[in-house]
Amino acid sequence: MPAHRATAPESVPAPVSVQPASEADRPVLERLWLMFRHDMSAFDGSMPARDGTFRSDRLGAALAGADAGWAAYLLRSGPHPAGLALVRGVGGPARVMNSFFVARGARGKGAGLRAAREVVARHPGPWEIPFQDANAVAVRFWRRVAAEAAGEAWAEERRPVPGRPDLPPDVWISFTGGGTGPGVRRPGPPASPASP
Repeated sequence: MPAHRATAPESVPAPVSVQPASEADRPVLERLWLMFRHDMSAFDGSMPARDGTFRSDRLGAALAGADAGWAAYLLRSGPHPAGLALVRGVGGPARVMNSFFVARGARGKGAGLRAAREVVARHPGPWEIPFQDANAVAVRFWRRVAAEAAGEAWAEERRPVPGRPDLPPDVWISFTGGGTGPGVRRPGPPASPASP
């Protein structure tokens, strides 16, 4: 009679926590950054440098901290790194979700939405969040974040990508955390995705 191996039950990931990142977290954030930039390369056509890395000046700026107008967050699922969030404009007229990434193993379980809500809550006031129309998952995700953060008081517009006339415009969602933002406009149907 053949031996049957018992299958292990599916592991349930721990809830994602949002932790302020510091210089000590740089090695983990650099690895997560590579995954994030790899995902984004599908939309902006970027390629790694000769050494296999992607441009990481935004990560370096975020780790410089609040004095430079940035905040960096490490997302964790239990002991495991699960993603990152980089916010610029901290203390300025509007905070910008410059980069947001959740590892594939933590996606689709509400972890990203909870993490985004927590990051926004840590920096009350006006927010702007850019993303690409061609990234259908990001379109749905960020519209949901805006609706949860501001009800119907959020706006959406397209802006050219600076220095990249070859790319379609980015989508920018604007709202004020807590739902007190000016101007209310619900977006129409998303624009047709364009290939980068």
